[in-house]
Amino acid sequence: MKKSLWERIFGLRGVTLPEEDRLGGFYKRMLAVAWPAALEGMLVSLMNSFDTMMVGKIGPVAIAAVGLCAQPRMILLLLVQAVCVGTTSVIARRRGEERQDAAVSCLKQSLALVTALGILITVAGYFLADPFLTLAGANEETLPDARIYFRIVAMAFMANCWSLCICAAQRGVGKTRITMVTNMIANVVNVTLNYCLIGGHLGFPALGIRGAAIATAVGTCVSCVVAVAVVLKPGGYLSLPKSGRFRFDKETMSGLIKVGSGTIAESVFLRIGFLISGRLVAGVSTAAYVSTQIVQQVSGLSFTLGDGVASACTALVGRSLGAKRKDHAMAYVKVSEKISLFMSLLLIAFIFFLREPLARLFTDDGEILAASVLCFTVILAAIIPQNLRVVLSGCLRGAGDVRYVALVSLISVAILRPALTWLFCYPLNDLFPVMQFGVLGNWLSFGIDALVRSVMLTHRVNKGKWLNIKL
Repeated sequence: MKKSLWERIFGLRGVTLPEEDRLGGFYKRMLAVAWPAALEGMLVSLMNSFDTMMVGKIGPVAIAAVGLCAQPRMILLLLVQAVCVGTTSVIARRRGEERQDAAVSCLKQSLALVTALGILITVAGYFLADPFLTLAGANEETLPDARIYFRIVAMAFMANCWSLCICAAQRGVGKTRITMVTNMIANVVNVTLNYCLIGGHLGFPALGIRGAAIATAVGTCVSCVVAVAVVLKPGGYLSLPKSGRFRFDKETMSGLIKVGSGTIAESVFLRIGFLISGRLVAGVSTAAYVSTQIVQQVSGLSFTLGDGVASACTALVGRSLGAKRKDHAMAYVKVSEKISLFMSLLLIAFIFFLREPLARLFTDDGEILAASVLCFTVILAAIIPQNLRVVLSGCLRGAGDVRYVALVSLISVAILRPALTWLFCYPLNDLFPVMQFGVLGNWLSFGIDALVRSVMLTHRVNKGKWLNIKL
């Protein structure tokens, strides 16, 4: 029978579904969960970009100082993020098994874990700011501002932990609109206070980099308050007031450890790779590092939009496997791949036609502007594989196959990407200075890394072993 245009474009190759399962239903369910998460990611990314633009008014050193805080912050939150990924996967599985009490119990146990971790990382972030920032590449020029920013932000780590955990749990049951509202309220507060405190507007003092840090910390606390209010409200799927006595149980902890341990390994490899690559770029020149920070703000759109689809796939794959519907789980993976492709093509067109105006939003410095525009052009080729690997990673996490995702990160991010960044930024840049590899090296290695990871993850998904993992 001849296929319709809809089936030729949106059909799922290699997936056989019963007649009662309509193809459009999978797209509808995927988009219903994905669009709030994708919109959340996009708007949060835009808010972060506004943050960088406002800090940029202070000067290039301020942009570099704030950028240097990103990797140390992620290192300190590494264990918390691992618990949160495990929370999403386990709760999604319990949702498919129709075990609401077990899902709520998982949230309570996860909150207990991240509270203990939050105390530790708050102390470490404040008192060990200098070693962390020096490790990230801070120098005599950038360290004073970076220290101020990082210590203030560290004071909100506990609120950050609770917000991350609750939002991760809500994603597990597909309540992505809740996380969207939570994070958007926080980011509006952040940007508003940035305007007031960085330059001194509406009667507020001009605090510069200190004001940017205070705005970020307050925004984080607001996010926490909103997230906690949601789970304290009676009647929700993850409502805490009537959830019974708290206790740790073997089944939940086993699932959290299984997913969390693989996530920790993945996060360690990611942080190592990103940290080394960041230091290598910082060693080229301040202009190269600042242009990298600018391009990351926009390229982050690719990650956050893809992450929205990945969040939906994590929830729906986990739910399908919990309901023992492996065919549905595979169908959701294929649907996410299609959505990722169309989304990537739109993003490529957007960045291509607006690359120079986008760069001008952050800086008027001629050297940095030219470098940023050049880097924007290079990353276009990486957007499709980048989005694909984000989506497929989310699918495998939903199934609990995090160890393979960690292995991929070890090979490509922790080893291959830093090696390529060094090769481009130093030896090849010295041999062929006209090619500007010092500026482009990070993004060339980024593209190769995205391609390698997307190929490895596609191979894993197609083999189908992840369909049999128990949580």
